[in-house]
Amino acid sequence: MTYSRRPGNREGVEVLSLAGPFTLSNMFQLQRDLGDLHPAYLIFDIAKVPYMDSAALGLLVNFYVSAQKNGRRMAIAGATPRVLTLFEMTRLDGLLRLYPSVAEAESAE
Repeated sequence: MTYSRRPGNREGVEVLSLAGPFTLSNMFQLQRDLGDLHPAYLIFDIAKVPYMDSAALGLLVNFYVSAQKNGRRMAIAGATPRVLTLFEMTRLDGLLRLYPSVAEAESAE
């Protein structure tokens, strides 16, 4: 998996774009880098993530909890049907803010 970050269209918004399978075997560098990210609103763009495992879900939930505790927000944008089904099966679709696209996540902020 690779990832890159860029500023959003508004102040305090950052977009983190992920590409490739998001799994335990490749998430540790991202986990370290997330410890240094503190934007007011972080959008995970996962449109290019074909597969995600439970460890990746855990990372997202942990980031969500940390953001909430510190007055920040996060959203997930662009989930493929397969990944969206995973969020639904684990009922995380009721906890995490999911949007069809980054643009929609930005406008909902």
